[in-house]
Amino acid sequence: MEKILVMDFGGQYNQLIARRVRENHVYAEIKPYNKITCSEIVAEGYKGIIFTGGPNSVYDEKSPHYDPEILTLGIPVLGICYGDQLMAYMAGGEITSAENSSEYGKTTVRVKDSKIFKDVPTENICWMSHTDYICKAPEGFEIIATTDQCPCAAMCNAEKKLYGVQFHPEVNHTEYGNVMLKNFIFDVCGCAGDWKMESFIDSSVEKLSKDLAGKKVLLALSGGVDSSVAAALLYKAVGSNLTCIFVDHGLMRKDEGDFVEETFKSRFGDNFIRANAEDVFLGKLKGVTDPETKRKIIGEEFIRTFEAEAKKIGKVDILAQGTIYPDVIESGKGDSAVIKSHHNVGGLPDVIAFESIVEPLRDLFKDEVREVGLKLGLPRELVFRQPFPGPGLAVRVIGEITKDKLDTLREADYIFRQEVAAFDCEGMTNQYFAVLTDLKSVGVKGDARTYGYTVALRAVTTDDFMTATFTKLPFEVLESASNKITNQLGNITRVVYDITSKPPATVEWE
Repeated sequence: MEKILVMDFGGQYNQLIARRVRENHVYAEIKPYNKITCSEIVAEGYKGIIFTGGPNSVYDEKSPHYDPEILTLGIPVLGICYGDQLMAYMAGGEITSAENSSEYGKTTVRVKDSKIFKDVPTENICWMSHTDYICKAPEGFEIIATTDQCPCAAMCNAEKKLYGVQFHPEVNHTEYGNVMLKNFIFDVCGCAGDWKMESFIDSSVEKLSKDLAGKKVLLALSGGVDSSVAAALLYKAVGSNLTCIFVDHGLMRKDEGDFVEETFKSRFGDNFIRANAEDVFLGKLKGVTDPETKRKIIGEEFIRTFEAEAKKIGKVDILAQGTIYPDVIESGKGDSAVIKSHHNVGGLPDVIAFESIVEPLRDLFKDEVREVGLKLGLPRELVFRQPFPGPGLAVRVIGEITKDKLDTLREADYIFRQEVAAFDCEGMTNQYFAVLTDLKSVGVKGDARTYGYTVALRAVTTDDFMTATFTKLPFEVLESASNKITNQLGNITRVVYDITSKPPATVEWE
């Protein structure tokens, strides 16, 4: 299988770069710069290498550096932003910092004829984000792009297949960024673009069938996209040797527990187990208001419930998890920084003995996981479920959690989602939901004074959930949702719409 190495130097867009490569049907994998050697790169047979951006200055001794030998391996390299400067630094060029030469945001770039700029207009808009810049290109390199502020917006040594760009071709703001990446992948690296999801499924099933032959496999099925697709893929490989435990903590959206059971009970029969533990979870959460404490309680109780059900099954050889690629990257495997901890990366139950773990989706991004789910025949409604946090509605009820509050939020959230669908606005937004705040305010219903809760509606638009903007839903949608929520739910007196982007806010409220 042909593949591209995305060498991570701390850039915020490293996942996006890999996704852009995979969109061209070429497999890409991300490796921290300090976790792979030149000899390993050669042994892996990479068709090309992409240096990511990063927040550092190359002339800072503490900043990420790499063995200059990488530029002599004969493997094409594309440096992006910091990666561009690092390439110049390693090849003997000069980098400097000057505040009046910094560029941030959309910038007009003038390009020369080059393989990487094939089918790109001479002047085009690119996304810049830098203070340092290359003031002198290395010997053997040609400057192939400039801006008003940057004398070397791109450079190349065509003979050695080394290219560097100061801007970010992977982001949508760079008009012809995908064209540039495609030129690098196919014209420079010589890739064929034959990585398809069908081949991933076939090869995965073949490998899982061989590796797990005769072994009992146990999967914690949350009903989310990742664990559901993992279950379907594993079942195709090992059949009835797979058992799925669905811990229903009572914190799901309206009717979702029943939908999950209906979907998988019909497929797995007695190998699907639903553990109804709402009373236990609500008891543990009584009086708790701190968001992190809520998360810890739910995570701990989930493991305890899962353990209790697993013990009833008897001996199990393999634990399966729905870990996907962003989980692995964001959980800080190796020396990379931890962005956030994921419940399905580490933290395994110590009480139950397993031979090993299997994570059949750990190399896929979310959009790729959805594609696998569809090809395996899972319902579209499940595959394209709204993203849902592990702690469920517990982080969408602000303050103490009670059964009444959860039921109120379930109804408000259901109404909002129904209205978005009724007005055919589902394609406008990537995630939308309701939050039950702990704010109470005065209202008037039926000529009587009321005092009830405030519901906040939230909808965001994003490519990768690392950044997000609030979705500009039509006022008709918001008005209809507000009217129905306040009319149908007696304890809600006010509805507001969250118009905060990420950053500074996060997508979820807690």
